[in-house]
Amino acid sequence: MIKEIDISELQIGHFVVEIVRQQSNFTLTHAGYIKSDLVINNLLVKGVESILIDASKTKRANDLDDKEDNKTSIIMDVHKAKEIFNESKVIQQKIFSDAQYGKPLDLSPVVDITNKTIDEIFKNPDALACVINIRNTDEYLLEHSVSVSVLMTIFSRFLKIEKPIVQQLSVGAFLHDVGKIKIPEKILNKPGKLTDDEFTIMKTHVSHSIDIIKSTPGISELSLEVAALHHEKLDGKGYPFNITENDISTYGRMISICDIFDALTANRCYKKGYSHIKSFSILRSLAENNHLDKRLVNLFIKCMGVYPIGSLVELNSNKVAIVEQRNHNDPTNPKVRSFYNASHNHYEMAEDIDLAKDKDFIVKGVRADDFDLDMNKIIEFLLMEG
Repeated sequence: MIKEIDISELQIGHFVVEIVRQQSNFTLTHAGYIKSDLVINNLLVKGVESILIDASKTKRANDLDDKEDNKTSIIMDVHKAKEIFNESKVIQQKIFSDAQYGKPLDLSPVVDITNKTIDEIFKNPDALACVINIRNTDEYLLEHSVSVSVLMTIFSRFLKIEKPIVQQLSVGAFLHDVGKIKIPEKILNKPGKLTDDEFTIMKTHVSHSIDIIKSTPGISELSLEVAALHHEKLDGKGYPFNITENDISTYGRMISICDIFDALTANRCYKKGYSHIKSFSILRSLAENNHLDKRLVNLFIKCMGVYPIGSLVELNSNKVAIVEQRNHNDPTNPKVRSFYNASHNHYEMAEDIDLAKDKDFIVKGVRADDFDLDMNKIIEFLLMEG
């Protein structure tokens, strides 16, 4: 029996057919069961007010498929991580606004949000790593600074750096590009290659960042250091100081890797990002040319995983899947969840696949836009799938 119910009446076990009333334009990719409170909360956040359910298909919560003994899926963890990421963007926006008008930066909210990020990453680094893949093309400046801070924290945790040091590195990474607010818009977001004169102006953003961070009450020397060194190269051809490897600290080398990796993988209004595999290849090439630290590049790739959590892969079966879990003994064959048929260009019932045990295998790493898909929609679909 099909009937309309208010969103407040929706429960785990209901079979949702479609949305009736809402305050936005959110759409369901398919009908299906409500398998967790997170799904209900997500619909509430989306502004859904009422829905159609098929009451004849209602199941008890205990009767729903529950894989891997209630083990929490990375998809479920992503929602909490997205809240932290979005909160970080709000704080970052205030930082850029204050810097633009010459106001001293208030460090306390930056410390608070980076501490929250650090705590989450030390508990579960994969969820925030996954969120970095869900980006808005027109918010690159904000999201890049937040993402570099997240990557720096994930990398620091992997290297077993002590938390008090990680906190300072995370703050420095969060603020590293604040000087870009002083760069003219036409140069900052120019789609083509910058002229020599334009690039000279672009490079001044680091000096602007240094000046702004230096004048921030309570900032540590280490936070300033990582922000100041993020464009230096081991061969001395970086900027603004043109210093060589002897004068670039481990932390300065780390942020260079995180900064370049995020810039390579992110979509911008004028270019598509590279896949993780392609980006790793570019990092290795830069290390071979003595721009980046080769040992740290290899450790960073090991930290992120050959196929990072939250990245997409195309399988030999023509399925597209999201990487959900590493197989540490078999890093090229992670555990994935398939959700899309690339041959017929449509979503299909999600399936958990352990590639270390299955006959299927990864053909290549891909991006959502390779199939005209949107990462937010993919996460919504997988969340609805439970």
